[in-house]
Amino acid sequence: MTSVDFPKHKKAKALKPGSRRPAKELCSECGLCDTYYVHYVKEACAFINQQFETLELQSHGATRNLDNPDEVYFGVHQEMMAARKQQPIEGAQWTGIVSSIAIEMLNRGMVEGVVCVQNTKEDRFGPMPVIARTPEEVLAARVNKPTLSPNLSVLEQIEQSGMKRLLVIGVGCQIQALRAVEKQLGLEKLYVLGTPCVDNVTRAGLQKFLDTTSKSPDTVVYYEFMQDFRVHFKHEDGSTELVPFFGLNTKELKDVFAPSCMSCFDYVNSLADLVVGYMGAPFGWQWILVRNDTGKEMLDLVKDQIDTQPVMSQGDRKAAVQQSIPAYDKGVTLPMWAAKLMGVVIEKIGPKGLEYARFSIDSHFTRNYLYVKRQHPEKLEAHVPEFAKRIVGQYKLPE
Repeated sequence: MTSVDFPKHKKAKALKPGSRRPAKELCSECGLCDTYYVHYVKEACAFINQQFETLELQSHGATRNLDNPDEVYFGVHQEMMAARKQQPIEGAQWTGIVSSIAIEMLNRGMVEGVVCVQNTKEDRFGPMPVIARTPEEVLAARVNKPTLSPNLSVLEQIEQSGMKRLLVIGVGCQIQALRAVEKQLGLEKLYVLGTPCVDNVTRAGLQKFLDTTSKSPDTVVYYEFMQDFRVHFKHEDGSTELVPFFGLNTKELKDVFAPSCMSCFDYVNSLADLVVGYMGAPFGWQWILVRNDTGKEMLDLVKDQIDTQPVMSQGDRKAAVQQSIPAYDKGVTLPMWAAKLMGVVIEKIGPKGLEYARFSIDSHFTRNYLYVKRQHPEKLEAHVPEFAKRIVGQYKLPE
């Protein structure tokens, strides 16, 4: 092939580090613009061109049925379940299902590499996207990095390596851009393992959150907003610190989240083949969504390593969501004693299982709808997908 025959994207130049991205302040730093695939950014970027229906059809052979409440909330899927590994991976954030699937795919020769995120040597929360080729390199990426991560910055390496079969692990904004350029990658087979994602931050924003919320920010290994309405901080000594949602310093933290996350409506990673998270499962279990046949093929690799149970749903989220809208809007923070008491009450009588997942989606979608309406009113109609409009439409919003 002569240089004249090169695809147009190969003639494009990646944007220089620190330069302003096409999505401007809404950029999620997914990494696409760090490669010559920047050529496709106006079509591929989730914050420039929202295209759920087109990409759902491409990825799953179907779009979500808006007459099916579960698909409105959770996207196209064949099945969902709660699961946990019988023998958890040491040091994994949960039980290690994501890592186990990736390792099995490498060991069986199904893929030649796995795009995942390790951390830098200098910073346990500093994301370092890699193409893992061994189980050891996959295990080095275990535990979420709660910061914006340029996973797609390795796309040029993939094409140049000659890889033809690849697994990519990522979050919604990364996966939408990936799906949009999938046909340009020259792959024989792409597998996509997604995790649900909400409220990422810059590294500076993460530090502010840790300093504001944890008693020992320097020893936090990882954390998660859990189904018991508390933030669980895991520390270096193995201890767990619990902080009630309702005791967070909302006024201080209100502006800490990335604008891209404040305008995202893909909490459940709707374009992945398989999604592994926690928010729709009982405490201590992981929540799994099989979206298509490729996702089933991936999950089947570890079926002998996991226990499963049907998903459950309990409680009513709507009053709690409606109350949370003005509370967040006004930056209300409860005294810690009241926050702990409220947490205990809600844990006993509040939403659980899929109803907790709906609570989380509702509270974030209403917040994000208001953010887009106020900060980017010109984008509101085109940017907010129909399923999100239906969810938000259940609630009374402030102006």
